[in-house]
Amino acid sequence: MMVPGQRDQPIPSFGDRATEVRNAVLADAVAGVAPRWVATPHSTKEVASVLKAANEQGLAVVARGTARRLSWGQPPNRVDIVLDTTSLSGVIEHVAGDLVVAVGAGTRLDELQSVLARAGQRLALDGEHGDSTIGGLIANAVSGPSRLLYGTLRDLLIGVTFVRGDGVIAKAGGKVVKNVAGYDIGKLLHGSWGTLAVITEAILRLHPVPPAQRWVTIQVDDPSRTGELVQRVLHSQLVPTAIELDRTPSGSSLLTVMLEGIEAGVRTRADSVSILLGNGAVSSESQPDMWGKPPAAAGDYLLRLTTEVAALPLLLDAVTEASGATGLPMHIRGSVGVGSMLASLPSDASSDKIGAFLDTLRRKSNRWGGTVVVLDAPLPVVRSIDTWGPVQALDLMRSVKVGFDPARVLSPGRFVGGI
Repeated sequence: MMVPGQRDQPIPSFGDRATEVRNAVLADAVAGVAPRWVATPHSTKEVASVLKAANEQGLAVVARGTARRLSWGQPPNRVDIVLDTTSLSGVIEHVAGDLVVAVGAGTRLDELQSVLARAGQRLALDGEHGDSTIGGLIANAVSGPSRLLYGTLRDLLIGVTFVRGDGVIAKAGGKVVKNVAGYDIGKLLHGSWGTLAVITEAILRLHPVPPAQRWVTIQVDDPSRTGELVQRVLHSQLVPTAIELDRTPSGSSLLTVMLEGIEAGVRTRADSVSILLGNGAVSSESQPDMWGKPPAAAGDYLLRLTTEVAALPLLLDAVTEASGATGLPMHIRGSVGVGSMLASLPSDASSDKIGAFLDTLRRKSNRWGGTVVVLDAPLPVVRSIDTWGPVQALDLMRSVKVGFDPARVLSPGRFVGGI
């Protein structure tokens, strides 16, 4: 079905006839906002042609990969063109000896991992992200449990090719970690939600696939005890790859430590972690079912909670208080070893109760030095709540937007502060 009112609209070329362009359909809507066209470029040059034409004609563009997180954030102020990046795919160059790969931004993570596995290597991004594109993962700052040891994509991104809103092509970084110099634009684009530029290629740092992995899990329901155990593991010499917490709405929690390395070493370290965690700790060679999965069911509110690691108990206590005050159960799951977690609230919650829950947490967030951000929410409610909360350096962020995209071509209004 076509987007209402667009059925007889002529299809433009956007300056490059090699780019596929079609009229948008209802399924192409971005957070409920209907676009006019969908353009599918096959190269950086074609992306530049689309953006140059959009800039000249005053059209708004939203880049889209597999659309898995297209509902995140605020709906854009307007969308004229959805720029489909999935044809910008494939491994461009894999220098296995340097543990570096150059890849098209439209490449799915599972496809990249499959290629890298043949050389015994991987991109150290785990979790339920296989059907996401590399460009989308960078733009939305998505990470997995292993970020404790390996860092996020921000740390693994060493080079990037991108196109500004006016169609200008630029590059930053390099192909070898030690040779990267100059402004680190890749880190700026990471987490920018597609509002600064369209990423077309990325150069990524790789790691070897570990010979062995183990997970040590313990049930711990008291927030203070949870914080104490996290600190024990972090301050040990056992080098955990990840420390994850799965806290159900009832307050029951599973704390899991992941270890990697050679078989004998991993087995010994897992025994030591079990001793650190105390009675009830269980070691397994099998990955827990919840590992790397978001806690939200389809349609639920999805939030990102951050905290100073040492202040984790304060956050957990505040969640309990907010749930008691509003009657809304919250499920928390994520990387307590770095202080970044995802959380869910039920989809049938009213906007008033959601607002009250957010207010309760945000009023106290300075106590744990963190943030409370709504990533995804049902469309009827998302416009009526403050998804971002208080944001520092907003004026600076707006200045960066003006510097990269003064005509507001790219995803206008989707990011914090209406950027």
